[in-house]
Amino acid sequence: MKLKIITHEKIVFDGEVDELVLTTKSGQIGILKDHIPITTSLEIGVTKARIGERFKYFATMGGVFQFKDNSATILTDVCDEDCDIDVTRAKSAKERAEARLAELDAEIDAQRAQAALARALARLQAAIQK
Repeated sequence: MKLKIITHEKIVFDGEVDELVLTTKSGQIGILKDHIPITTSLEIGVTKARIGERFKYFATMGGVFQFKDNSATILTDVCDEDCDIDVTRAKSAKERAEARLAELDAEIDAQRAQAALARALARLQAAIQK
């Protein structure tokens, strides 16, 4: 089946895959060839694509997934391919977000800090699995 991952800036991936595992708002789903048509919202997480015996991992920062006629499309604001993730930077972002959330007296935007933590964890998970 064909997979295309598109952000505002570029096409991150455009190629054939054998299987997809995605993180949706209601949990993880797996997609194989000839799956029924589906459109769903994506959560911040890791998208795993199997190509033969290899796997590619993408840190997807939410978005929309559509599958129809063996063509899968992910539209997202930000997507990092496993080989492009700066692990040191992702670890620093994780630590900063955790520190902000740990500050009980600080006037922080908890939702922003939690989203930053989720993005950092998704990047780390995608990078580690490669």
